[in-house]
Amino acid sequence: MAIGLGIDEPESLLRARAAQAIGISPAAVRGLRIARRSLDARRRGRRHDLRFVFHVDLDLDEKTRSPSLDRALKSGRARRVAAPARFRLEDFERKWESRRVVVVGSGPAGLYAAWTLASHGVAVDLIDRGPPLHERSRAVARFMRHRELDPEGNLLFGEGGAGTYSDGKLYTRTQHPLETPILETLVEAGANPEIAFDARAHVGTDRLHRILPRLRARLASMGVVFHFGTRLEALEMAAPGRVRAIRTQAGEIGCDAVVLALGHSARDTLRALVDQGLPAESKPFQIGLRIEHPQALIDRGRFGAEADIRRLGHAYYALVSKSEGRIPGVHSFCMCPGGQIVAAVAQRGLLCTNGMSNSRHSSPFANSGLVVTLGPREFGSGPFDGVAFQEAIEARFFEAGGGDYSLPAQRVPDFLEGRASPTLSRSSYKLGLRSTRIDRLLPESMTEGLRAAIRRFDRSLPGYASGEGLLVGIESRSSGPLRLIRDPDDRRAAGFENVFPVGEGAGHAGGIMSAAIDGARSAQALLMRD
Repeated sequence: MAIGLGIDEPESLLRARAAQAIGISPAAVRGLRIARRSLDARRRGRRHDLRFVFHVDLDLDEKTRSPSLDRALKSGRARRVAAPARFRLEDFERKWESRRVVVVGSGPAGLYAAWTLASHGVAVDLIDRGPPLHERSRAVARFMRHRELDPEGNLLFGEGGAGTYSDGKLYTRTQHPLETPILETLVEAGANPEIAFDARAHVGTDRLHRILPRLRARLASMGVVFHFGTRLEALEMAAPGRVRAIRTQAGEIGCDAVVLALGHSARDTLRALVDQGLPAESKPFQIGLRIEHPQALIDRGRFGAEADIRRLGHAYYALVSKSEGRIPGVHSFCMCPGGQIVAAVAQRGLLCTNGMSNSRHSSPFANSGLVVTLGPREFGSGPFDGVAFQEAIEARFFEAGGGDYSLPAQRVPDFLEGRASPTLSRSSYKLGLRSTRIDRLLPESMTEGLRAAIRRFDRSLPGYASGEGLLVGIESRSSGPLRLIRDPDDRRAAGFENVFPVGEGAGHAGGIMSAAIDGARSAQALLMRD
């Protein structure tokens, strides 16, 4: 049930206000849990009428009834809440307690697949091609200081994968009961307890680097064996469609099943698996630019000039521009209030941007991806046609930036009018900018879609299209262009008995939380099979 509170109203009012909404006495509410909290920052005319909206779970006696409660249940404003889900199943094939599973990848899908399996007594080997956290952080720091890229230790490869190393945004459109226990593990490891109900839940880079070692220690205590610096090279088959071991550069690891939680940038591994017969198909993916503004501009546009940022936190936005005729739709992605732009690269000669922010959102800049969805119609229907399209445009932007990981950049008004930027505004990006006609580097339809979207967004966020805005590129890996085909029910790779593709790299998730849920659900599906 949704309950509104004014900005200055205390949360202690929730019990009485929720009881009033369903026509019962506050004394009849035995307990209250905040399930979701969001900030309604929509403008009403010229006014910024800010309020918090809480979705709350009430613990009531089964016999509690009232006309208002009955109407709320009938209309859907209230609903009965099922008991929280757990990783461990009551009913599963006990034979798995004596079996071994290899999980490939230590991102969210791999971590929570391993957690689910280990919760049932399964022996798990978790391998990752990248280094453990401390070594990974040193490799990233070396890149930021000297532009020396380590292809195996970077913002894409290593402990935590991509999103659970560099930022930790947990918002998702996926509603699944497993979200609750996943969030609980993060809170127990040191995340802010508010991630359990904040609609814009965000862990922060700084906290993730304390949380990941605690998650690893907990998994190790459950019997999970970690193998970092271990890259999957091939599946070893016992019979057609049945894997008996995996082969890595360090040797073989025997197993009874394999969970493939590859990130979408593990392109060499994906190619090797497809060459072995793992079925794959092309799928739509998002590509575009990253836009940066002073955070104060976004705060004013969303909250008004008089808002108390200490109370509200820095403003974020989620903007959508629908397609019109031949002009494609655009939406904002991975908006980072108080964040910075980084180069999310693992291959030399390619350039890709991403955004990240610490838990305090302390940077004076706000940045977000602005992306267009492309599909096989634009780049081809072969499994790796989308990858080839990605790499071609990433190479184009790398060269346009001077070949040293400087970002091609253009001021927003210049992008809109199709002209060069004689000067560039300040940016959070630490490796430098190069003034470039970005509008000429993109396919024409993408440029026109982005121009239409930015002008539209300026109407809802004043100043969005102003000279204070900066566009850099390219934002090309917010999702992957390839899907490993699996059975929709038992989640096995098509034609394979004991291979389970999961997460974003396999094309079955689109963010940290959805990937974690997909990994856990697929592990549960594995456990239900003999």
